[in-house]
Amino acid sequence: MTMSDPRQPLFDLTGKVAVVTGSSRGIGRAIAERMAEHGAKLVISSRKQEACEEVAAAIHANGGEAFAHACNVSRREEVEALVAAAMAKWGRIDILVCNASANPTYGPVASLDDAAMDKIFAANIKSVVWFANLVAPQMAERGDGTIMLISSVGGFIGSDVLGFYNMSKAAEQSLARSLALEWGRGNVRVNCIAPGLVRTDFSRALWQDEASFARLTGTSALRRMAEPDEIAGTAVYLASRAGSFVTGQTIVVDGGRLIGAWPASSE
Repeated sequence: MTMSDPRQPLFDLTGKVAVVTGSSRGIGRAIAERMAEHGAKLVISSRKQEACEEVAAAIHANGGEAFAHACNVSRREEVEALVAAAMAKWGRIDILVCNASANPTYGPVASLDDAAMDKIFAANIKSVVWFANLVAPQMAERGDGTIMLISSVGGFIGSDVLGFYNMSKAAEQSLARSLALEWGRGNVRVNCIAPGLVRTDFSRALWQDEASFARLTGTSALRRMAEPDEIAGTAVYLASRAGSFVTGQTIVVDGGRLIGAWPASSE
């Protein structure tokens, strides 16, 4: 994609191979399904093989191509096996979306134990390093590739109940900038997407509670949460020719939440 053919449609992903972690539901599933609609071949991955198979079958039913491979991104050997399976199946990886994430705790940093810290750090940071080191070299060798990290608006703010998780999301954004510099000479683009509140199982505790929902959406420009599909479009953009000159960035998709007043997290 160094010198893109101007006749090529801006959002065409035909022939591209995309690995999307945490893609059995929520934002990851929406990204996978939309990329498949635009022509990409998908590797569906989450911790449970059965859930992955369900998504792959749905993509096949809609005329797309996909296969399922379970992976716990906190385990390096499983990350290596996922990349190896994708390479064995299609011989390349053009698009990597690191969407799988962990947050096993809700409360102040003062109450955080080592096990929770290790789980967040392994899933949200170490896994990205493992994936990048495995996938970026073959992208650079071909002179084309894109890596996306699904971060969060939490990476821009402090929190008295999600402090360590937010720290990990800020770290993802910093890591994306460094990886973009490291692999840019090979035309590998690395970016973050930072969603606001999205209707997923992962954020259920935030949007099912009426008081929490009102607090989190009341000062945003659009006064509502997002659906997973509203995040997927940004991923398709970054994966396609339309985003071929974007790297090292964090694109905020939050309905205007960060531009509004931000109430204290525990109010």
